[in-house]
Amino acid sequence: MPRLDFADAGKQDETIRKILSGDPQMVARLLTLVENGSREAIPFLRALFPHTGCSFSIGVTGAPGAGKSTLVDKLAESYRAAGDRVGIIAVDPSSPFTGGAILGDRIRMQSLDPGIFIRSMATRGHMGGLASATADAMMVLDAAGFGRVLIETVGVGQDEVEIAKTADATLVLLVPGMGDDIQVMKAGIMEIGDVFVVNKADHEGAERIEAELNSLLSMSSRSDGWAPPIIRTVASEGRGIAECVRAIEACRSFLRQSRHRREESVRNQKERLLDIACAQTRNSLLQNKETAARIQELAVLIAERKLDPFTAAEEVLRLHRLTVNPAPRS
Repeated sequence: MPRLDFADAGKQDETIRKILSGDPQMVARLLTLVENGSREAIPFLRALFPHTGCSFSIGVTGAPGAGKSTLVDKLAESYRAAGDRVGIIAVDPSSPFTGGAILGDRIRMQSLDPGIFIRSMATRGHMGGLASATADAMMVLDAAGFGRVLIETVGVGQDEVEIAKTADATLVLLVPGMGDDIQVMKAGIMEIGDVFVVNKADHEGAERIEAELNSLLSMSSRSDGWAPPIIRTVASEGRGIAECVRAIEACRSFLRQSRHRREESVRNQKERLLDIACAQTRNSLLQNKETAARIQELAVLIAERKLDPFTAAEEVLRLHRLTVNPAPRS
């Protein structure tokens, strides 16, 4: 497999050109660096950023067993039939042994279509159901010319609403017979859904779920004015997929005109900026051997209740400032 060259500027330019042309091997190599949190990926991400902003990302979340992978597969097929290139990021639980994704999406989603790029990413313990590198991976696929990027999350729950801050639109899947899903949704998931999908709609109870969803949606109004539609699907048979795609595209058209969503995008980018800055600060502290050793000492003092964590944190910040701006030598 081709390697990414970081020393030769000419080879870097060639690598970037290949990624922009959608070269799957180069895209995969860069995504590996992104997922591993390698600083070597940053020059490439910087170069690719001006070429982003063209794709539309769709998050797909729902309880385990709701049929997320099947729906994503069918949506990808539909978009391909319309001529779009599709990138799929399947965020899976991490293996406790390797840190990698436990479920390989190439097992769950089999596609030989060169216009569909599938990538598994491990959460690595990251809260919110998304891998921490998902946003950067989306940016790479965007720059590589994938007009639609589908992100399948681990599951759904009160803590797993981060997808709404990452994807342009969010699909929330429900299926009959899953017990208290609607009750769980009252705690916060209702706010993230741009399209609600009742999958396995040929099963008993689909009508009840749709009625409860309609009731909940009627009792609240979104600040951006969008009214989330409810779509019935039987993804395993391809039923309802065309209606689902139309609902997604209607949401996309609405978002293009929404001032509220533009303001929300700025807020989300601010949060991402702070996350990146925090991560870089953390790495800078731990890469300095003296600073890392002092942090270990402070942790011991806190554990022994000899020092409070707030005072210790202030010292860590002072150490960071000294690391970034060392005192001039006399």
